[in-house]
Amino acid sequence: MTMPALPVELHVEPALSNRNRLTTLFRFFLGLPHMILVGAPVAAVLTWPWRPAAGQDHATWAGGAGLLGAVAAAAAVMAWFAIVFTGRAPQGLWDLAAYYLHWRARAMAYLALLRDEYPPFGDGPYPVTLDLSGPDSPRDRSTVAFRIILAIPQLIALWMLGLAWAVSTAIAWFAILFTGEYPESLYQFGVGALRWNLRVEAYLLLVTDDYPPFSLD
Repeated sequence: MTMPALPVELHVEPALSNRNRLTTLFRFFLGLPHMILVGAPVAAVLTWPWRPAAGQDHATWAGGAGLLGAVAAAAAVMAWFAIVFTGRAPQGLWDLAAYYLHWRARAMAYLALLRDEYPPFGDGPYPVTLDLSGPDSPRDRSTVAFRIILAIPQLIALWMLGLAWAVSTAIAWFAILFTGEYPESLYQFGVGALRWNLRVEAYLLLVTDDYPPFSLD
């Protein structure tokens, strides 16, 4: 029995053996230009530091979504008003969010050591593809109106998942440097974590109205 396709699907061509140790060693620094433009993982963005002076916890956007991510977020705000009041969003706003997510998928795969090829700036061929299906029209106004609240459980789950992803990526970094191989179980976990991140981001950016599954698959 086949499961129906989800509106956000990530495909990564596996790269387990003969990895590039030199670019892996300096991956963070090589990926900085992309992080500035399309940001860090959700788990790296959501932190809860303690500030004694303020005496309270607060959320800090540590890495942010990057410059293009900020533009996509602004477009999502405009789309939110359009959908709530008219049931539809301008196609251009959807296209902008999709462009950001495609770029982000490639950049995050590179930063998470899933691929060694340097990702293009913007569109371009890359062994990581993100398939996005546009939502039905008219849009679901009720879920759009309360989108941030509905996404809170997902954000909590992503923060915890991201901690495990960070640890697994660190282990993979050492494994690649010493053996030239990315352990398969860690690799599959990393792909699943990236897929989950992108589905939640697509939901928050109003690219889709389908609630993301709590799943790596």
